[in-house]
Amino acid sequence: MTKSAPKTTASPAELIDERIAALDDWRGPMLARLRAVITKVNPGIVEEWKWNVPVWSCDGIICTGEVYKSVVKLTFAHGASLEDPAGLFNSSLDGNTRRAIDIREGDAIDTKALTALVRAALARNRAHQPTAGAKAARS
Repeated sequence: MTKSAPKTTASPAELIDERIAALDDWRGPMLARLRAVITKVNPGIVEEWKWNVPVWSCDGIICTGEVYKSVVKLTFAHGASLEDPAGLFNSSLDGNTRRAIDIREGDAIDTKALTALVRAALARNRAHQPTAGAKAARS
């Protein structure tokens, strides 16, 4: 009989803290800054840990925070259906569902535009939630 790896008891917030702390260059502070903007938008936003990356959700996934060698990427689950008047989306533009923002070292963050985008994603998620009657009809 083989022993399985111990399960982590760390919360998603603790795992995100650990990821930020493990990044010893500009990416850690950038991910922390993005996290602060996202979580400030609405107290209902929940931090999760899926696919080994931070995920921010409220009535569905809002976005993920992925870290690569040269970018910190925010991928909005339903970004293709969101208005982006500030033009923040600069990656994954060809897909039918997702859109992403690649942030490189030295890039400035337009917190006002990012806040508006997170609010739009939250509104989209809430608008696409099934009503109680629809849930009962499917049961």
